[in-house]
Amino acid sequence: MKRRLAAWLALASLAGCGAEPMVATPTLDGRPPIVIAHRGASGERPEHTLASYELAIEQGADYIEPDLVLTRDGVLVARHENEISDTTDVAAHGEFAGRKTSKRIDGKEVTGWFTEDFTLAELKTLRAKERIPSLRGTANDGKFEVPTFEEILALLARINKGRAHPVGVYPETKHPSYFAAIGLPHEGPLLVQLERYGYRGPDAPIFIQSFEVGNLKALRAKSELPLIQLVDGEGGPADAPAVTYAEMVSPPGLKAIAAYANGIGPAKTMIIPRSALGTLGEATSLVRDAHAAGLKVHPWTFRRENYFLPLADKRGINPAGHGDLEAEIRTYMKTGIDGLFSDNPREAVPAVRRGEMQ
Repeated sequence: MKRRLAAWLALASLAGCGAEPMVATPTLDGRPPIVIAHRGASGERPEHTLASYELAIEQGADYIEPDLVLTRDGVLVARHENEISDTTDVAAHGEFAGRKTSKRIDGKEVTGWFTEDFTLAELKTLRAKERIPSLRGTANDGKFEVPTFEEILALLARINKGRAHPVGVYPETKHPSYFAAIGLPHEGPLLVQLERYGYRGPDAPIFIQSFEVGNLKALRAKSELPLIQLVDGEGGPADAPAVTYAEMVSPPGLKAIAAYANGIGPAKTMIIPRSALGTLGEATSLVRDAHAAGLKVHPWTFRRENYFLPLADKRGINPAGHGDLEAEIRTYMKTGIDGLFSDNPREAVPAVRRGEMQ
């Protein structure tokens, strides 16, 4: 992070420009793009907390996104990773010092504390903290619990009561093949909870997402709920090492995805690449190709801090300062994206609405 911040500071003083103007392309179904609150309103509250989700809903998000991992007793909880030292105060709990360990997750050695080594009752003694404090501060550290998926669904049920247009849920199964290998598969508890809270059929206000392939295919065999295949600009699915994401987003690969999923969630640079200076280039054909295969496209992640924005949309030289997120979103909307993940629904929701009126 420090090296990336230094590089950003060196570039921030340079003049830059965004992508060349492009003719706007419609979404797959002609409806406005949806705003998916990435881990809630995670730009303003510690991610994956009920407070973060509640704030995102207040700010008008169409969907809230919990990343799901499992506890030792098989309960789905919301954390960015199963290793929780970056997002909780577990390191400050002396009673859990002996739980620190190293594991191999998706081919990488990871050291820390892992949700699968804690019961839900033990996790509930921890408190969430900000994952990127250098950009977002620590004012809300220690205030909020780690929520269960059921608590998130209960929150939505309460908020959606009487609403004509319910706020949806967009869960991600994190490291599903790893969890299945240790006897804690996602699919069973996930589908049980969703059925209990009335999520049924292809029109339910939900998308289930994963960077892996096998669990999405397993879910498709058991459910008609909408599914999203996540893809990144590098690497490939942890459960299919012979396949790359680049191959998956080729026209034949997209056709194969369409056999089990309803859309893709690509890294946004797969749609509009950035130069080494941070300027936006020309749009690729990914959105057009995905739409041709009948797939929706929901890129990630749109954030307001200068550190994350294209060069032309930065404001000032402070990496933590807020740039012109709306300008970046407007550029991407012209490609025909069907939705977007954002840490900042406060800015993203009005940006999409104004973009639709243009």
